[in-house]
This record gives sequence, structure tokens and C-alpha cells, in this order.
Amino acid sequence: MNDETARTLIIAAREAAKNAYAPYSNFAVGAAVLLGDGSIVTGANFENASYGLSLCAETVALATVNAQGRFRDVVAIGVIGGRMGHADTAPVSPCGRCRQVINEAAQVGGRDIPVYCGSAAGDEIAIYKLSELLPHAFGPADLGLA
Repeated sequence: MNDETARTLIIAAREAAKNAYAPYSNFAVGAAVLLGDGSIVTGANFENASYGLSLCAETVALATVNAQGRFRDVVAIGVIGGRMGHADTAPVSPCGRCRQVINEAAQVGGRDIPVYCGSAAGDEIAIYKLSELLPHAFGPADLGLA
């Protein structure tokens, strides 16, 4: 992956974050998933009054990819987040649950997925391999499925 891929995914994630439904946390998150054919699928966080039923942007995007039958085709993901109405500049990384969901795609697809982390407003992008964000991950391979 290159800098252009990172920028493209972060831009798509920022656009997706505009659709975040986050009335409780006021923290908008957007995710953009790059597939093997170059197409990009996005998602935004979707909160719920019960809090526990809220969905993260990464999970929304990956569930959409799965609904299209393309879960094995995930090659990279970009994530941004920040307080709504603020110019937060620090990059945001996926939460633990999302790291586990990304790991599922990584193991099913047989690749260590790059994760590009940006902020809602800043230009700084932190780049990680999923294995750095979730070392010693448990997944399909541990069950003999990947």
C-alpha cells in the first residue's frame, strides 16, 4: 500500500463520518474498506439509546462488505474519528472489538491488513498492520477454519 491509498481511504472515511448517527457520544467515526478490485465500501458509527447496541463504523463497513459476499477481498481499511463540531487532529484507531472484527477479515483473506488511522480534521495518518494493533489475535485459524 502507498501514501495515495492511505489518503484515498482517509478521505472516503471522512465523507462517511458525515453520516454518523452519534447523538449520545457526539463522536463521529467513519471507515472505508478497500477491496481487491479497488472498490471502496464505507460505514459510519450508528449509536443507540441503549449504548450497548451501538455499531462502530468499521463493523458497519465490514458487515456491508460481507453482505456483498466480498469478506475475503478486504485488503486495507481507513478509519477517522473526532468530536462532532471540533477540529480534532489526533489520529483515531479502531476499538478492541473492531480490531477483532478486522482480524476476522484478515485471517479469512489470508493477509495482514494495513489500517490507516486519521483524525476528523488533521492531515496526520498513522499506519499500522493489524498484527501490530492486535498481536496474538484469536480467530478462524485457531479453530482450523482459515
